[in-house]
Amino acid sequence: MNRHPIYIVSKGRWESRLTNKSLAKMGIDHYIVVEEAEAEMYRKHVERATVLVLDPAYKSLYDVCDKYGLSKSTGPGPARNFAWDHAIKNGATWHWVMDDNIDGFYRLNYNLKTPAASPAIFAAMESFSERYDNVAMSGPNYFMFASRKSEMPAYVTNTRIYSCNLIRNAVPFRWRGRYNEDTDLSLRMLKAEWCTIQFNAFLQYKMPTQTLAGGNTAEFYNGEGTLPKSKMLEEMHPDVARVVFKFNRWHHHVDYSRWKGMTLRRRPDLEMPSGVDNFGMVLQQKTDKGWVQIDKPVSVKKQPKYAQSPGAKA
Repeated sequence: MNRHPIYIVSKGRWESRLTNKSLAKMGIDHYIVVEEAEAEMYRKHVERATVLVLDPAYKSLYDVCDKYGLSKSTGPGPARNFAWDHAIKNGATWHWVMDDNIDGFYRLNYNLKTPAASPAIFAAMESFSERYDNVAMSGPNYFMFASRKSEMPAYVTNTRIYSCNLIRNAVPFRWRGRYNEDTDLSLRMLKAEWCTIQFNAFLQYKMPTQTLAGGNTAEFYNGEGTLPKSKMLEEMHPDVARVVFKFNRWHHHVDYSRWKGMTLRRRPDLEMPSGVDNFGMVLQQKTDKGWVQIDKPVSVKKQPKYAQSPGAKA
């Protein structure tokens, strides 16, 4: 099981609640942070989750990093800071905070993206991150960014962590910014010489921006598109971020190369385990008789689509 508490920050998605469904299916108890006006709707729909009502003071005190103040939506940052403080008050040393539009988690192994059916992937990421005393944040890569047909490392260091973040509670940071708060937090940690870890061995199926109703879709993207959020990041970090247009919309591009030389620093008291620890994970394949445990996938040669039947004549 995961050892650290998991929080989902959510708005307007008590019916879809993709992340909540994904975690519940894996048997994971967790929290959902919502605004008071929507709390009752969430309580009626959520599974295996405790609904926490956002203290409005977190919105009024939030640094949106622009001139518009509370005249526009603050984005999810206040709820993320609320979750951070809630975890500390309950004695946690790390916490997970997740977007509400993650439609499943996966393990990338043997060139397969296999659905994860238990909390073991979170336990594995927690254990690895805790080996090092200079890691501030870690998390799984996006499903779309990890090719199963290419050779990829199990993890990469010192890059952005998006949408599903495992955070060391004691680091001297908090969320800020109306947009791109994931990227901003990652950059501030890196500039302060903290490391981050992005796992390719474990993946999240994050729904693309603007494809799911609720969240910031109506308040941000339907009206103003993606240019303001890209411009904000460029203004906050002009030394590494710039605005680019690709895939038919505006994006930000960040150069993380300056932090390639920072290395993970192993804890002095760490006793490195020997052998392979799969945290109880096993690979199963569905057959006519149900799910069967296997050591690794076996390739089955497929018949050509238009194979000649026996005895057929050309």
